[in-house]
Amino acid sequence: MILFLEGILWLFRFTLGACIFSFLHVIACRLPKGESAVRGRSHCPHCGKTLTVWELIPCVSYLAQGGKCRGCKALIPKRYFLAECTGGLALVCCCARFGFGTWGLISLRGLLAFAYLGLLLLIALIDWDTQIIRDRFQVCIGLLGIAALWLFPEHTLADRLIGTIAVSLPMLILALLVEGAFGGGDIKLMAVSGFFLGWKSIVAAMFLGLLLGGTLALWLMARKKLNRRDHMAFGPFLALGLTAALFYGDQMVSWYLSIL
Repeated sequence: MILFLEGILWLFRFTLGACIFSFLHVIACRLPKGESAVRGRSHCPHCGKTLTVWELIPCVSYLAQGGKCRGCKALIPKRYFLAECTGGLALVCCCARFGFGTWGLISLRGLLAFAYLGLLLLIALIDWDTQIIRDRFQVCIGLLGIAALWLFPEHTLADRLIGTIAVSLPMLILALLVEGAFGGGDIKLMAVSGFFLGWKSIVAAMFLGLLLGGTLALWLMARKKLNRRDHMAFGPFLALGLTAALFYGDQMVSWYLSIL
């Protein structure tokens, strides 16, 4: 019985996270178009059909409808489903990694981490569509960094200040020397994230971002879908690296330093 109730609680956490990230995905779709994220009912982007409650159940509706609109039968982009699943996993992982709070939901540390992941989702999706990282999101991450001074005291102020420049400063220098090396949004993202995560995690995040982005770029070039003059959004790969670093960035760097 206890295991059953525990399973229900984990399912509730997953569903809650999926719902929140589903809303964030709506923001990511509407914001670049200048549309309101809170006004107007959810609708099919192809035929404009207003979606019912049964068509808005995170993850379940997409699978039940076979990934198609019930009205025009047009394919629903997979990223809708992936964003919802990511939100569910994000909240579950934050609970498991950073502990539980009132009513067994999530601790303040976990809530702060989850908010950071939500901002990374917005940054990744909007940057992928527009190749622009908006300053408002970086300001929000900066505010999370200030809150982290109290909620994550294991990272000292000095650690965070070093993290602010450990990656962003080399990126800025490289951007000044090589045109198009990094965008200003990427640099500012790593600066505020460095303050939030500390220097070890931000270094790990940059390494993972370069590895993921470089691997995809080489694969696309090999398939003749990308050439050296093309620009590819780097924000999504930085977001993936930052996500991994949020959970185990310090441990990755400490392990690497221990084997040197």
